[in-house]
Amino acid sequence: MSEREAIIQNIQQEMKRGTLVLAVLTQMDQPQYGYSLIQALNKQGLMVEQNTLYPLLRRIEKQGLLESIWQVEGNRPRRYYKISELGIQVRNELINEWKNFEKTMSNLIGGEND
Repeated sequence: MSEREAIIQNIQQEMKRGTLVLAVLTQMDQPQYGYSLIQALNKQGLMVEQNTLYPLLRRIEKQGLLESIWQVEGNRPRRYYKISELGIQVRNELINEWKNFEKTMSNLIGGEND
């Protein structure tokens, strides 16, 4: 990998990391366990790995943005997460911030979509 490619890859990872909480919160209206959430995000084009998602879920649950319950399906216990009331409020504020940021970046870029 060239130096330029490494720089681009690093910046792309930083951009993704900065938006992952919002992406997760948009998918949590219905209870989901980690793997189902990974599949939902991947289906939308956001590739997320387990070793990234599970610590994030625990962190934002600790912040009060998610609630979790354990359910046993078959003989497998699964931890299901759902957005909390605080999480909904934070998500709405983040969505507004995202829209403002998107508009600003579009202006800076000059409306280019490539």
